[in-house]
Amino acid sequence: MRLSSFLAVFRPAFPLILGLSLGCSLSLLMVSWTQGDTFDSCGDELGNRGLFLGSNRGDPHGDQRGGPGNEDFQPRVIPYHKDPNKPHKKVLRTRYIHTELGIRERLLVGVLTSRATLNTLAVAVNRTVAHHFHRTFFFTGLRSSKVPHGMTVVAHGDDRPVWLMYETVRHLHQHYGLDYDWFFLAQDDTYMQAERLAELVGHLSMGQDLYMGRSEEFIGGEERARYCHGGYGYLLSRSLLARLQPHLDTCRNDILSVRPDEWLGRCIIDYLGLSCVEVHQDMTYRSFELGKKADPEREDSAQFKNAFTVHPVSEPSLMYRLHKRFSQIELDWTYLQIQQLQVQINNLSELTPEGKVGAIWPIGVNPPFMPKTRFEVINWEYFTEEHIYSCSDNAPKCELRGANWADVSAVLETAVKHLNEHYQPQLRFKKRRLLNGYRRFDPTRGMEYVLDLALEAFTQKGHSQVITKRVSLLRPLSTIEIIPMPYVTEATRVQVILPVTVREQDFVGNFLDMYAMNTLDTHDNVLLTFLFVYDPFDAQRVSESDVFAGIKAMIGEVEKRYDDLRIPWISVKTEVPSQVKLMDIISKKHPVDTLFFLASVWTEVNADFLNRCRMNAISNWQVFFPAHFQEFSQTILYRDQQTMASFPAEALRDGRFDRHVFEEACFYNADYMESRTKMAADILDDDELLESMDVYEIFVRYSGLHVFRAVEPALVQKYVRRACNPRFSEDIYHRCVLSNLEGLASRSHLAMALFEQEQANST
Repeated sequence: MRLSSFLAVFRPAFPLILGLSLGCSLSLLMVSWTQGDTFDSCGDELGNRGLFLGSNRGDPHGDQRGGPGNEDFQPRVIPYHKDPNKPHKKVLRTRYIHTELGIRERLLVGVLTSRATLNTLAVAVNRTVAHHFHRTFFFTGLRSSKVPHGMTVVAHGDDRPVWLMYETVRHLHQHYGLDYDWFFLAQDDTYMQAERLAELVGHLSMGQDLYMGRSEEFIGGEERARYCHGGYGYLLSRSLLARLQPHLDTCRNDILSVRPDEWLGRCIIDYLGLSCVEVHQDMTYRSFELGKKADPEREDSAQFKNAFTVHPVSEPSLMYRLHKRFSQIELDWTYLQIQQLQVQINNLSELTPEGKVGAIWPIGVNPPFMPKTRFEVINWEYFTEEHIYSCSDNAPKCELRGANWADVSAVLETAVKHLNEHYQPQLRFKKRRLLNGYRRFDPTRGMEYVLDLALEAFTQKGHSQVITKRVSLLRPLSTIEIIPMPYVTEATRVQVILPVTVREQDFVGNFLDMYAMNTLDTHDNVLLTFLFVYDPFDAQRVSESDVFAGIKAMIGEVEKRYDDLRIPWISVKTEVPSQVKLMDIISKKHPVDTLFFLASVWTEVNADFLNRCRMNAISNWQVFFPAHFQEFSQTILYRDQQTMASFPAEALRDGRFDRHVFEEACFYNADYMESRTKMAADILDDDELLESMDVYEIFVRYSGLHVFRAVEPALVQKYVRRACNPRFSEDIYHRCVLSNLEGLASRSHLAMALFEQEQANST
């Protein structure tokens, strides 16, 4: 009885117990088989060869070269032993993951130039291909008096060619030997096809010694060893550079040669036993020798079209012509690839369930966005050749001009061009007028267009007829490209400059409160300097009655609240407080590496914006002009005082981004001084011209820097009606008036205020 009840309880678990027992038994049998005979030929071969080339784990007596050529392929586990006697230290992690993992950049390019050609051929090399590489250096013996802008020039102090080569190789290994996998050296009379060189190093294994270029025989030609011709450039691997470094001094003393490329080739052959190769891992180094009177536009040979480098280039204009020719070759090849891919996609579409009907137009582009709800529907904009019927200010109709006019003109021209290409020679079309135009922006595809065109069609016999045709066009979104930017940190000190006039001093108290709460209480790395702007009348009475005495007292109170805090101020006397004049005074009183933030008394400084100021203002590269968020006038928004009082302070603010004001800016002092120096040669201290310009115009006109203009949600200003000075330029005065008008309230609020006013007047 007890046994039957026991079996009844465990009967449902019998299949599970049986399965576990069978699985354990089979696993034990498998272990006994695998531990039997391990000397299998297949396993022995894999153990000897390893998973990667150069791995010697299977054969301890195998090749033990290791060395720099194999270190990238052998994983190493570094044990961690904590010493209990030493105090614990906080581990500092690197900013980027590739730094912590030891991932190096792919290619560094060095161009050998001279004092005579630095401002001619070297500049042409820099303008044509340097921006395609991660880093490009120009090595010369003696530096010229004026270094071209935007070029990294390294001067070694000696014009001897062999000495220049020796110092260049030593400099590359010493400063960049651990940061790059490949080093490409060429002369300044060499044109380089950047994309093809990058593709070449992308297909080569970086963990081996390689000396690659156009091989040439030594003078005499007795030996089989060859060197790489310097005029066509040559590629050096990082491991080869590391092995060559200890022998450079010996090569400099023992090897006599006039040509630097021969000297380097002899050094590599004698001490490393490597010769120059043109083919490696099925990759061929292609070069082309340019004739003395050759015309790049007429060169059509396969050797020219497939070349990585072209030599010799005698003058800068020839360098630009070569760049234009190779750019056209790459563009034609890209269009040919697109056509071939479209044909393949069209042929493969027959095998799909939908057949050719399922092929999406244009072929190879994402399908149109399909909205799931009515709120996701993308609206079409209607336009003609003169007007567009969807305006940014919600007006029903506005004139077609600016970028919109250029866009419509380009689309019409493209439509007629493609129609002629498709129907010629049977028909030829000429545009009469645009009947209807529709466009919409699809974020998954690009800008779509539908055009109803009135066309005059001409036959081959000369007959013509006006017809109507509807065409569809697409301006696709291009591939997103990550632009390399210089490295910046968020630890840079920001120098806030606050100009204050007599009319603006009532707003300084709120500025100081926000500044103390957001920067001083948080110990942010920020300094503040006041710039008091006196008019001539107030400046004469400053000893008797200082109009800024109240502000100076407030500054003193803030300094008492914080230890070791000093807020300096500078007094300026002028009738017209031009931004350029004030900045000239500030610039002379600060170091060149100072990061300025020009603020206004209505600015609310906070940590989020200061960090973006540090990240977006890059020395010798970019200046930042944020578009602040301007609150609307609460007098109009909340005409009922009770509603205005009950409005919560933390609620969403009503306003807009003010694109008409350029008062706030972040830039480095060195960049401003350089732009101001270029400007001084044009204006010759013309005070009227200085008054008509602002800092933004100086950077746009006289600097080669990126002028970054973007909306800044962390930079908020309350509404205030600015006093527009008519003595400024017409453009600055007009922008000030527009800022006051557009910042008053939205159209709906203004309409409601007018409606209520009319209702009150009618009663």
